[in-house]
Amino acid sequence: MSRPGYSFAKDARDLLIDCSVEFITLISSEANEIAEREAKKTIAAEHVTKALEELGFEGYVPDIKDEAAEHKEKQKTKEKRQTRWEKSGKSEEELLREQEELFGLSREKYNQEGPSEAA
Repeated sequence: MSRPGYSFAKDARDLLIDCSVEFITLISSEANEIAEREAKKTIAAEHVTKALEELGFEGYVPDIKDEAAEHKEKQKTKEKRQTRWEKSGKSEEELLREQEELFGLSREKYNQEGPSEAA
């Protein structure tokens, strides 16, 4: 929680946590009101920056905007996760054919060995 070489008394740590929670609650409540005034159901980064400005915390706005822009860029460039099917490079028909072959082999093995030996 703290930097190496620093320590907090339990009371100081608890006070810091309480203040942080109160600050976040204040900002999020104001951002929520701003979003509601704009008839939005979701709080956006713009609502948070506007809330900071309206509450007198405009000094935080440049950093918030930088972080929001960086996050937005990461989301754009984030690789789309591929499914096994997409990674295989095979068509759906090929995969279905392979699946049927595997089922057939399994059936043959089951019929030859019986239920107790196939497992």
